[in-house]
Amino acid sequence: MRIYLPSTLDELDATAKGAEVSSDGPGSAVASFEPRIVHAVTPALRAALPDEDEEGLEFVALLAAADEALLRIAARPDAPRLRLVLSLDVSEADLAAMDDDDQAPSAIRLRVAVGRDDLVCAHVDEPAASADVERALAGDAGAAERLDDLDLLWYDATELAAIPR
Repeated sequence: MRIYLPSTLDELDATAKGAEVSSDGPGSAVASFEPRIVHAVTPALRAALPDEDEEGLEFVALLAAADEALLRIAARPDAPRLRLVLSLDVSEADLAAMDDDDQAPSAIRLRVAVGRDDLVCAHVDEPAASADVERALAGDAGAAERLDDLDLLWYDATELAAIPR
């Protein structure tokens, strides 16, 4: 199943170096992305948007992950100020449904750690968006709206080192 994993560029960089990564910073036992809430085309998303086609549903899930990437950046003061969403293909057995009405209908829990080998591609803000990311983190609603209007740049899994920081 295709999932959209909210992340940060420093997390991505740490997995490239084989460093330890966790949401609390260095100190985890594995060089991977830890279990967390991710986004996907879930039954709840299909029910919420019955007229959307598969591509539209995937785009909605990607945007929800981009919103959560902003929250991850806020929790990591040293992370570059660019939203990052990683697309991965995982087994449905690695996922657990969410029963939290406060979550987006695309939200699903990734129950296992995943590494760079599972990556299909990355979606990231262009470097010029960093000022709006910083402003949105500070509560600027206008900056958050501008981020919502921006398209994320696409990088194949083989091009991750080329992502501007």
